Amino acid sequence: MDLFNPTIDSNKNWLPYDGTVNYYGTILNKTQADSYFEKLMKTIEWRNDEAIIFGKKIITKRKVAWYGEKPFEYTYSNTTKHALPWTKELFKLKEIVEQKTGETFNSCLLNLYHNGSEGMAWHSDGEADLKKDGAIGSLSFGAERKFAFKHKRSNEKIDMYLQHGSLLIMKGKTQTNWLHRLPPTKKVNTSRINLTFRTIEE
Repeated sequence: MDLFNPTIDSNKNWLPYDGTVNYYGTILNKTQADSYFEKLMKTIEWRNDEAIIFGKKIITKRKVAWYGEKPFEYTYSNTTKHALPWTKELFKLKEIVEQKTGETFNSCLLNLYHNGSEGMAWHSDGEADLKKDGAIGSLSFGAERKFAFKHKRSNEKIDMYLQHGSLLIMKGKTQTNWLHRLPPTKKVNTSRINLTFRTIEE
């Protein structure tokens, strides 16, 4: 599978300090990635995301879904989700990501962005439910989008572009020291699905 991105060094750390981000490029060929994109669109139980901010419920255009090997609870933005059981496609993708990275995961938070107007504000994935300093595997399908990191103290920024069928890993002290976001853009009119494989501590 390394034939898809012969020039991308998956051992390169894209962060200059205080964390580790590895980009593997495309780990699925276009035919495979297209097939998974269509199946995920149809088989995942997508729901508009909800957040409670300053006591007010906000419902996003972006849709989400939460899956895992057990009905794990996951709380963020003052709302709690219960994991649905793996679908066949999600479990296979989890195995592919685990084999590629040497990490293990027991859950996955999925995001569906309908077009470039939908994004994600600066945040870090440091919720109490997650394994401390555990790896997060981010698998992207559909529209290529910019993905940005910002150091919490220095404000130094790193920009990347995540391709259709590509894998990014965040690990170590990344969530402690860096924020990340998916900035909105007027240049993208097609959908993107992002799978973030995680480890919930029981």
